[in-house]
Amino acid sequence: MNQTLAMYKQMGNQGFSKAVANFAPYFSTIAPTFLDLRPGYAEVTFANRREVHNHIGTVHAIALCNAAELAAGTMTTVSIPDGRQWIPVGMQVQYLAKAKTDIRVIADGAAVDWQQTGNVDVPVAAFDSAGKKVFTARITMNLK
Repeated sequence: MNQTLAMYKQMGNQGFSKAVANFAPYFSTIAPTFLDLRPGYAEVTFANRREVHNHIGTVHAIALCNAAELAAGTMTTVSIPDGRQWIPVGMQVQYLAKAKTDIRVIADGAAVDWQQTGNVDVPVAAFDSAGKKVFTARITMNLK
């Protein structure tokens, strides 16, 4: 089993979330909580609070990007074969609606060929608490 996935299973959602934010401190700015992590799938939430707001009082675009990269990156880590590495090389985003609630972010890599090397696109979507899609991203990961 992948070492990161083993840590997730051992530590649980809260413990793993805190460990990831400690390891990569910028992720702590959104105070994320993992709901699920497995090969080909990651689900992360973060609360709608003042610290993630923009000037109009909604969730800031970069907070959404931060959560998208967190979900896509951890999902990539547990999806690629052991001993391989990755690095994000690009991100295309669409802001579909104002994000005014807590946010749930899903990286779904079920259609990605994790055995290949080179660039792959990882799709990510963010939803408000009513289930409305407010954001999408395609994060290009270079798999080594």
